[in-house]
Amino acid sequence: ADKGEEASEGGVLPIPECIRNAGEMPPQYDPSLVEEELYKWWEASGMFKPVPYKKGEKKSFVLPMPPPNVTGGLHMGHAMFVALQDILARYHRMKGEPTLWLPGTDHAGIATQLLVERALNAEGVSRYDLGRDKFLEKVWEWKGEKGGYITQQLRRLGASADWSRERFTMDDGLSEAVAEAFTRLHDKGLVYRGEYMVNWSPNLRTAVSDLEVEYSEEEGKLYYFKYMLADQEGDEDAHLPVATTRPETILGDTAVCVHPDDPRYQKYIGKHVKVPLSDRTIPIIADTYVDMEFGTGCLKITPGHDPNDYEIGKRAKLPTINIMNLDASINENGGAYEGLDRFEAREKLWADMDKDGLVIKAVPHTQRVPRSQRGGEVIEPLVSTQWFVKTKTMAERGVGFVKEGKMKIIPQRFEKTWFNWLDNIHDWCVSRQLWWGHRIPVWHVEGTGQFPTTTEYVVARNEEEAYVKAKEKYGDEVKLQQDNDVLDTWFSSGLWPFSIMGWPNAEGSDAASDYSRFYENRGASVLETGYDILFFWVARMVMLGAELTDNDKPPFETVYMHGLVRDAQGKKMSKTTGNVIDPLDVISEYGTDALRYTLSTGVTPGLDVPLDPKRIESNRNFANKLWNSARFILANLKGLSQADTQALAVRGPMTQAEMKDLSVPEKYVVSLCHQLVTDVTQQLDEFTLGQAGDQIQTFLWDEFADWYLESSKVRIFAAQKSDDPEVQAAASQARRVLLYVLDTNLRLLHPYMPYVTEAIWQRLPHEGVSLMTAAWPKEDGKELHVDQQALSHFRSLQSLVRAVRNSRAEYKVAPQKTIQVLVAAEGELGSFLETEKQVLATLCKADGETLEVKTLAEAKTELQAQDEGLKPVHLVVGEGLEAFLPMKGLVDMDKEQKRLAKQLATLTKEVEGLTKRLGSKGFKDKAPPEVVAEAEAQLSDKKEQLQTVTQSLAEIEKNLA
Repeated sequence: ADKGEEASEGGVLPIPECIRNAGEMPPQYDPSLVEEELYKWWEASGMFKPVPYKKGEKKSFVLPMPPPNVTGGLHMGHAMFVALQDILARYHRMKGEPTLWLPGTDHAGIATQLLVERALNAEGVSRYDLGRDKFLEKVWEWKGEKGGYITQQLRRLGASADWSRERFTMDDGLSEAVAEAFTRLHDKGLVYRGEYMVNWSPNLRTAVSDLEVEYSEEEGKLYYFKYMLADQEGDEDAHLPVATTRPETILGDTAVCVHPDDPRYQKYIGKHVKVPLSDRTIPIIADTYVDMEFGTGCLKITPGHDPNDYEIGKRAKLPTINIMNLDASINENGGAYEGLDRFEAREKLWADMDKDGLVIKAVPHTQRVPRSQRGGEVIEPLVSTQWFVKTKTMAERGVGFVKEGKMKIIPQRFEKTWFNWLDNIHDWCVSRQLWWGHRIPVWHVEGTGQFPTTTEYVVARNEEEAYVKAKEKYGDEVKLQQDNDVLDTWFSSGLWPFSIMGWPNAEGSDAASDYSRFYENRGASVLETGYDILFFWVARMVMLGAELTDNDKPPFETVYMHGLVRDAQGKKMSKTTGNVIDPLDVISEYGTDALRYTLSTGVTPGLDVPLDPKRIESNRNFANKLWNSARFILANLKGLSQADTQALAVRGPMTQAEMKDLSVPEKYVVSLCHQLVTDVTQQLDEFTLGQAGDQIQTFLWDEFADWYLESSKVRIFAAQKSDDPEVQAAASQARRVLLYVLDTNLRLLHPYMPYVTEAIWQRLPHEGVSLMTAAWPKEDGKELHVDQQALSHFRSLQSLVRAVRNSRAEYKVAPQKTIQVLVAAEGELGSFLETEKQVLATLCKADGETLEVKTLAEAKTELQAQDEGLKPVHLVVGEGLEAFLPMKGLVDMDKEQKRLAKQLATLTKEVEGLTKRLGSKGFKDKAPPEVVAEAEAQLSDKKEQLQTVTQSLAEIEKNLA
């Protein structure tokens, strides 16, 4: 049986005190009192594990967690991937699919060895002093002490990964998978030993891949010097001018190259020049690679230390001279400079050339400098014997998967990058000159050549198998020595999706095995990761997965790429700029839910995410508002018996028959909730995770809390004052709908904000052990009922309320003051508004005693009969819906009389002044025409205002009389 077997129902532990349904809910939600205990309960109760295998079960959903480096500490990139992957895991788990989110850590060859070496160096010890075996013991000790930190921190983020299945890339099973993969690839003719130009890291003394080299624009120098002609032909200064950024490499030059069409140098092609400070002469050759416009147009060729020169050297069949040791000091080929560091050699060589009169000049020059991503030192191009994997066929398969629709990359724009990289891929250098890692499963036959570059060898899964193979060919006395190199970390990571499921031993296993359920016969597998490792990791998993398991099937159907987390201004977080935000600090201040929700909403796949603390604070407030909505709902269940309360537990989606007898506001909110469930389900299936999360919050904040919760208070509070059966039934209906909508939204929101939703749900009447394992509120293939007429009617009510509220604001009506409202509505809408008069009055602060709903004709008749001189505010809300607000209710007549009287005096004075000015002969004769026209316009405007104010004042005085 697999070690991740599901805990039985009996294995679920008692609900922790922090979420138990006992006593009053505190007025504020405090994450620090909930998160740690709740997470321990989830994990200890086995809720992160897939459900046990059942014949005919739903197809599985698989998330292979990108294994963080065992050396790592938590950063926002981890918080981002946990937030997004946990949304998918919890969603599919609630849908009833056997869901496996399998975690683990990567041995991180370079990074881990670097850390341990630094610690040793601080004690005055090097790895060479210890030797390989003792050094590896130290690394394993370090891993034992520090290696679990990162997984404990991932737990703080609420990751519902199945930790019982946690893997490490160097555990026994995965190490066995690495040896198997290398051996199978070799047996297929895809692995070979070759001498090529590699990126050499002098500090780490290992080759690194192109993807592990970062280029930075740095200020350096361009050195111009003379390459003296070997045959002076009577001219002692006959030379070719050459420019270089790395003078030390002159020691390894094997040619000078010019463009074949360059008229300046055509006559020199085929001749020879002297290598400075050396007895060697080298040929002048021609190649179209040379840029005639750059530098002098003459290019020194160093095949041993420049990738472009290496290619030119192969074409021209030039010798390759390596002038450097593995630590980038100059070797014996450097003559007098042997033993010097490469940069020391640069300075000394240039000074010596200057003494010999070979220097022309050195000028400032900005250049792209290759640096090791891990160590930071300048990378040295070096020709070296390494192990390579042929990738052309595997890459073509990776391109085909996307083009044929077998694998989808989200966002789609990354497909172009995917195709470009795989179409131009080079063979993969998989060997690293490290000690920490998977040692290459190659055994060299002693006495057959120079170890390890020219010896004959056997490739095997282990030493025992190596000797069996070697003895067949070389006899029983054969002696073997294993290759010293280890495999590139990305080689073992490339096997991750299937090696963690038991490959190769589980191939052909039964339907209940992890390999069958979650890899070979899985339903869907999603790889969610950062776009920055699309080629480091994703491409290699696709290539190796197809090559080693199933040529027609990628290891996952969907690749979802998230962006980088940046600061609020969009700048990259770095310790140098001091803008790094620690996820654990954010969790301590705002809670895990607020951080997760912030990272996962307002996000577009593949785009970087600016992390603004104000958004995190806002989302903490959202969690608290949800908490307080639940407090109100639960407070109004207090009078019910335990049986009546439990009867309100949600047991499935509300059906059309159940909705039929609800009042319109209840039908409305349930219908809107059903629309939300349908939308969110579709969005999660389409991986628009941010949009789905935003939509849940919009509904809860804008519709549920601001509208329906307020509407429901009318029914609930009425029932507290009346024993009338209809009033009690309406309150019961409202309580049921409040709980139904809250419960449904807790299920929708749980993947985003697992802690606060579980803490609330446990306090509600419910069925089941945990919200984590509760059913998703929509079954596949089943539609949820939506009452379109109820939506239309309640939206009309909302529009009416907004219009009245706007008028209140415009007339500066005090918030606590009620006003008179006369509503004009026709047909069924009018009947609905008549029924919901108290809801309408509550929402727009109207006087419930005087609020009336009439037809438009009736309303106009009543207004004419009540003619007060002052016209009411007339609101045209929509077709067939209008409202009239009598001015008496909107305005304090005494204050308004004083205000208008003051305004009348001001306007009278202004009209008199303008009239006098325009009546002056001197003004009309002397002022420019445009000034006179402006004054006349002002007078006309003021007179109009004066007339309006006079009429209004007269109407108010008439009402006050």
